[in-house]
Amino acid sequence: MTNDIIEDFLSFNPNGLYCKYGDFYIDPVQPVANAVISHAHADHAIPGNTNIYCTEATHAFMKLRYGKNAGKAFNIAAYNSNFNIRGVAITFISAGHMLGSAQVLMEYSGVKYLYTGDYKLQPDATCEPIEWGNADILITESTFADPAILHPDPVAEIKKLNDIKSNILLGAYGLGKSQRLINMINEHAPQKKILVHHRIMPINAIYEKMGFAPGKCQIYGRKLMKNQEEFVYIVPPFTFDSYIKATGVKRLFASGWKNLQVNLQDTLFISDHVDWNDILQAISHIKPTQIWTLHGNGMHLKKYFGDDIFVKILN
Repeated sequence: MTNDIIEDFLSFNPNGLYCKYGDFYIDPVQPVANAVISHAHADHAIPGNTNIYCTEATHAFMKLRYGKNAGKAFNIAAYNSNFNIRGVAITFISAGHMLGSAQVLMEYSGVKYLYTGDYKLQPDATCEPIEWGNADILITESTFADPAILHPDPVAEIKKLNDIKSNILLGAYGLGKSQRLINMINEHAPQKKILVHHRIMPINAIYEKMGFAPGKCQIYGRKLMKNQEEFVYIVPPFTFDSYIKATGVKRLFASGWKNLQVNLQDTLFISDHVDWNDILQAISHIKPTQIWTLHGNGMHLKKYFGDDIFVKILN
């Protein structure tokens, strides 16, 4: 099988990650004719493509964010259903990253290529759990592909909020992370009163419509936050940055990135990406003969596997 692997099946050009054998892009960075979108985060789903292939939730989020500019024609595919783009058979497999996120399994000339997109193994009640499939080539994101980076238990992280009695200004990405935080705070810090930025509410409505209601919260009101009642106000990054001098609140930012933590004393390491051990676990499930890396540093994987598994760095 390895001999049949097409080494240039996927390659980068100025428009993004391209499959010339099916004439489509995966998560293009410029508008293209045929775009396969793994999930709705803005660094993967841009407006203006002509033919878009994605899940139902990804379509809903793109329509909310981009309106009439979302794209010309949407082709909606359910998980584990097969569709074809110019001879390449494609299947979406749940990626566990956020609601509607998909790994992209591509089969061509008898070889299976699996693009993970962003994925996570940690449990998350606000999205579909990750599923596994076998593939000859694993094309994995390597955002945190470093043995030195191991994500802590998210439940233990969210329980830190119980020790903070003042109001909290909590920075988080509005799509995906905010809904996960709402759900976790309701479960593990139930005395907290969750307020959300007005831009997060329409996203919550899509989650509710699709059967993944985040949980109890209300829209932010300035009068409310004047009282110290253990409010947690969840805001997107641009608002969080504009509130840098906010008084009467403890500022926290929920992220797997160390450089995004704003307090040395109070950190909140909650990531929606795989860490080093998660990637190794994914490889053990998928059993690829080759690993191609992108969105991060693949050198640690290359060194770790040596001659056992061929590792190619795409970016």
